[in-house]
Amino acid sequence: MSRRGRAVAAVLLAATVSSGAVGAPGAVAAPGRGTERQARAWLPQPTGPYPVGTTSLRLTDDHRDDPWQAGQHRKLMISFWYPTTRPAGGDERAPYMVPAAADHFGSTGSAGQTAHGFEPGRTDWAGIRTHARADAPVLPGGKRPVVLYSAGFGDPRTWGTGLVEDLASRGYVVVTVDHTYDASEVAFPHGDLATSVLPALFAQPGVDAGALLRKILQTRVDDTRFVLDRLGELCHDQQVPSGLAASLDLDRIGMVGHSGGGSTALQTMHDDPRLKAGIDLDGQLHFPGPDGHTGVFPTSVAQDGLTKPFLLMGTQDGDSGSYHRQPGWDALWQHSTGWHADVTLTGSRHGSYTDAQSLLPQLARQGAISGEQLADDVGDVRPDRAVSATRSYVVSFLDRWLRGHDDHLLDGPSPRFPEMLYER
Repeated sequence: MSRRGRAVAAVLLAATVSSGAVGAPGAVAAPGRGTERQARAWLPQPTGPYPVGTTSLRLTDDHRDDPWQAGQHRKLMISFWYPTTRPAGGDERAPYMVPAAADHFGSTGSAGQTAHGFEPGRTDWAGIRTHARADAPVLPGGKRPVVLYSAGFGDPRTWGTGLVEDLASRGYVVVTVDHTYDASEVAFPHGDLATSVLPALFAQPGVDAGALLRKILQTRVDDTRFVLDRLGELCHDQQVPSGLAASLDLDRIGMVGHSGGGSTALQTMHDDPRLKAGIDLDGQLHFPGPDGHTGVFPTSVAQDGLTKPFLLMGTQDGDSGSYHRQPGWDALWQHSTGWHADVTLTGSRHGSYTDAQSLLPQLARQGAISGEQLADDVGDVRPDRAVSATRSYVVSFLDRWLRGHDDHLLDGPSPRFPEMLYER
């Protein structure tokens, strides 16, 4: 298994919630807040011309049992981020996390706290605000391209909000997906909180890590395809703002994901023709084989390749970086006939393409995360440069393949971003 694969398994294994109620709806570990003042942080401003609106929706798949909880149908939370006519200011800005999710995310032993190394209870996660207005009216102007976003294994859908808001401000409708019982926590309406079952599963004696990782990925792909199904039925749902369904161009759908979400994006693109283009932000495409087998085994998308365009964005974290260094990425590269490119952000680490790059340095300055842990999460790249590069390369790719607008950033190495190493 790669360094990142081992890290995923180790984080999930170590992140067992001390209450022993991992995975039980409504289970929340004690926040563990001390007497110290809680650290505050903020997200970078979106750079597009449009104000941003957001709304959340609970989905239930009546045709699929939950793979992690026997006896119940699969339930998901998703959020829409879209251009609006009404900018938000002050307290009108939607929260980054709802209070129940924020308390759990920042608590001792949660998957989020263990993965990112911030001090339990030291950050006011509920106080972080987005730049979006909740349930705002949809900006008129016809159909807009749709982008799905999937966070990494164990991360909540909010962990990519900075990038998601920026895309919405540039005219995309973005749908973020929480993968229930995989994400550190998923808060449902009426107070139910579903926490991750993965730490306990990885902690089982003799666990087949490769098989478990494949099940996680397949569940995420199934979740994503179900969300795609529901997008086509959205006009009948009275819980979303008027005009949202009419704004979705379901012939122009792309997907972006980080880590396990990046693996999900490309695997779903392989499995479902509705996705036209995809970006993998540092997500591996190979897993360990079954017990007793040595080596690594590429996923089916890596073995078969893609005929549609994709972008790989790696970091300088262990065996990440160039596609040459990763068996799954290398296999995908060799077997693909569609347009593809690979960029690596110099000085970055695995968290550099997420909100960790913006939020954690602020927390470190307030003592809520150590300097050593900060460097391990996001490296030594300047946060503003990492955010600008991530946004620019993601939107350049999506504009090119979903809108037919090419700014030529992806033609080769760019003097605008000398920290981005480029391969075609």
